[in-house]
Amino acid sequence: MNIGSRTFSAIAGHIVLAIFALIALVPLVLVGINSIKDSADVTKDPLSLPTGFNVQNFIDAWSYGNFGLGFFNSLVLTATTVAIVLVLSSLAGYVLAGKKVRTWPLIMVYFTMAMTVPIQLFLFPLYSGFAQLGLLDNVPAVGVVLAAINMPFGVFMMRTFFLNVPAELEEAAFVDGVNTFQLIRHILFPVVRPGLITVGVIVGLNAWNEFLITSTFLQNSDTKTLTLGFLSMNGTFSTDLGVMMAGAMILIIPVLIVFIALQRYVVDGLASGSVKG
Repeated sequence: MNIGSRTFSAIAGHIVLAIFALIALVPLVLVGINSIKDSADVTKDPLSLPTGFNVQNFIDAWSYGNFGLGFFNSLVLTATTVAIVLVLSSLAGYVLAGKKVRTWPLIMVYFTMAMTVPIQLFLFPLYSGFAQLGLLDNVPAVGVVLAAINMPFGVFMMRTFFLNVPAELEEAAFVDGVNTFQLIRHILFPVVRPGLITVGVIVGLNAWNEFLITSTFLQNSDTKTLTLGFLSMNGTFSTDLGVMMAGAMILIIPVLIVFIALQRYVVDGLASGSVKG
């Protein structure tokens, strides 16, 4: 391939990436612009620039959506989900990557099947079990359910990262006298840290934005997450688009902050974990 062809390919690639970036960013920018406009201005021309900063939209959204309590519940739900997935999927990934169990191919087939089964099939038995155990409106318990849903993805991802770890590293550690726990905690975990961050961010975003499971098991006003709080505004402010846009921004901003802060680790993790196993 000559220089001209490489230059053309690079330019074409950048154009395609720019188009995808615009497709992703334009709706977000419009939500941000309309969140500081009066409802009448949003209805009149949603594409126009704001003439001022209407902070009352955010005050109303925060108050009527009960976002203070919802933010805390979302944090508890996300932290519970991420913690369980990271601990269990990393341990399972280590075992499956090293083929330390004879039935590891069957286990991988099981996880593959688990990723294809829709969660809607289990809602009724799960709800019945939660009701009998008195776990309805229990945020950490719902986090366990979300962790189970995301576990197959976490195991697959962590297994690919452990496949990248040289076998000589593990052998040298055992020669030096470390046990399995010390090996995983002090040697392997630092090596697969990009994978842990990648899985944590993706699973955390899924838990933060979860609606179906949370709306089924968290119906009390004291246990509603941010997503459910935003939904509760629909009846009161369905015609006040400015307040609805402000509520959407409150829901989106934490996700943006986390992703922007960790995007380098996520990209590196996805790149380094893309191997065949």
